Amino acid sequence: MQQIISFLYKNKLFILFLLLEILAITFTIQTHSYHKSKFVNSANFLSGGIYNRINNFKEFLLLKKENERLNEENVYLKNLLNLQEKEIIQHDLTSIDSLKFKRKYSYTGAKVINNNFRKNNNYLTIDKGSNQGINSDLGVINSKGIIGITKSISGNYATVLSILNVNSRINAKLLNSDHYGSLSWDNNDYNVVQLLDLPIQAAIYKGDTVVTGGKSTIFPEGIPIGTIKEFKTVNNNYEFINVQLFNDMSSIGFVQVIKNFDKIEIKTLEEKSANE
Repeated sequence: MQQIISFLYKNKLFILFLLLEILAITFTIQTHSYHKSKFVNSANFLSGGIYNRINNFKEFLLLKKENERLNEENVYLKNLLNLQEKEIIQHDLTSIDSLKFKRKYSYTGAKVINNNFRKNNNYLTIDKGSNQGINSDLGVINSKGIIGITKSISGNYATVLSILNVNSRINAKLLNSDHYGSLSWDNNDYNVVQLLDLPIQAAIYKGDTVVTGGKSTIFPEGIPIGTIKEFKTVNNNYEFINVQLFNDMSSIGFVQVIKNFDKIEIKTLEEKSANE
């Protein structure tokens, strides 16, 4: 206490000057509208900056929930877009009942809880399984493009055969062409895959978009994959075609699992034809 009193006594003139300065500034602000408005604006600017930083911090903490909400909205919208009017034939007349719909695909949201991308045979694990209607051989995508195909299933979890797996083969095509190939991975760059078996008649250019071909029962046609990064032709054939993925496969958060309701019917019909 003695030290405080000693400090105040030694600096009494400076402290008195500060008090008088503050008092003068206060009177000036209160009696002059211009100075008052400037002070209020400055205070608002400072407090606004502080509140903005606090709000940004809160938004960062809520980012996980926001991503989950956006993923759920994407799933809902994709399911809504896949509703198709069902034609009903009665008495040799074709009529359309707008109250009845048929969905070819359904989408289920999931979160990736484990992701391998540096091995030969990479897998992801998602937090949805048979209890949520997930089974094997279902396509897995996110808002940027394809991720892989479901493999092993438990009650509440599933593994996904990543497109970064040397055993992965996915039907793919050029966006503006009907020429098809097969998507594979050469175990080099985890952001680049290869398009195989594309006929030389398919004219390609650097930057062309590659999408799913829709020739399987796993992925719908037109799901984004990436763009052609580089290619080389030898003896009238494509020696290699490298595709730069839209997805950063080292950073996958929320995904959607696609179920094709016509899959069993198509497979049964194809097996029947093969055995005849």
